[in-house]
This record gives sequence, C-alpha cells and structure tokens, in this order.
Amino acid sequence: MTPLIAGEFQIDIFSDPDFRRDSTANVHDYNAIYVNENGYRSTSAFGIKVYKEGSLLNSALIGASGGGTAIHATGMIIEPDRLVICCSDSVFCLGIPTLLLQWKTKADFATCFEIFKYQSDYIVHGEIEISRLGANGDLIWQQSGADIFVTLDSNEEEFVITNDYILATDWDNRKYKFDFDGNVIL
Repeated sequence: MTPLIAGEFQIDIFSDPDFRRDSTANVHDYNAIYVNENGYRSTSAFGIKVYKEGSLLNSALIGASGGGTAIHATGMIIEPDRLVICCSDSVFCLGIPTLLLQWKTKADFATCFEIFKYQSDYIVHGEIEISRLGANGDLIWQQSGADIFVTLDSNEEEFVITNDYILATDWDNRKYKFDFDGNVIL
C-alpha cells in the first residue's frame, strides 16, 4: 500500500504476521506493541510507521484475534490526529504521530471488514455484526442478521451507507436496512 498522508506525516501500514515479541528474527522493530495478551497468536498483525520528511518518528504493531483482515482503503480512517483501523475482530485508534493507543474495541465476533465515518462516530461492517462506535470507541449499538454479512457474488454490493440508512446483505442475499440508531427499517 502506498504511504498515507496525515497533515505533515506519512504513514506506512503493512502486514507483519510473522512478528514474535521475543524473536531476533523479526524484520521490523516497534516502539509499541498492541496485541492480545491472552497467549494466542494474533490472526492479523499490522505494522504501522509514521515518518516526517523521511525520518521515522514512531512505530507500532497492532494485532487481534478473530478472522483475518486485509489492509485496504475502507478498512481504516485517517483523521488529522489519529488513525482508526480494523484488525481482525477489533478496531484500534492510534494517535498521530505518537501511535499511542487511544482505544481498542472488539466490534465483531469474527472480523471487522470496513469502517466508515458517520458524524463524529464510526460505522463498522463486520462479518457477523454491523456496529456503531462512538468517537471514544464505546459501542453505541450492534446488529446481526440470519447469516454473515458477505455475499457469494462479488458484484453484489453487500454493504452501503446512504444519507438515510445502512444497507447490509447477508450470505443468502437477504437485505437488512438499519437506521443510524441501530433500528431495523422495514
């Protein structure tokens, strides 16, 4: 992925699934490590480095359990002073340029695919649940369906946010409309 820009800072985000806390064989070193402390290896692990004028300022590794997550444009939001990013079953919020963890929220039972800004909050498209998180990471509401929120047909738009509602499609092509307070719209 090409470097991302946050004001005067450049941010590199990359997959680092082989990182081990006490290994001398790691390709990257990090100033901070935010991974599960439960003894399980993180399903997804992302390295994040912040640069200013080509000089490395800070680095961090994030990781969580659940399903694997890829690095892509709708899997993160860059704000002037923070990065909000999906990683496995969680959403992480890191300060820019410090990469200090501001909050981490488990936003899906399995995997968080995408995150979108809605007013001062965030809407998370998860595999099992659609969630709304507050600016501080608090879970405002969460809704699930009869099956996972992915479709077999890649041409099908499985998750859409309009001005009036959120539309999610499940594996069996059932459509769910939610208002921004988490209510089902019939």
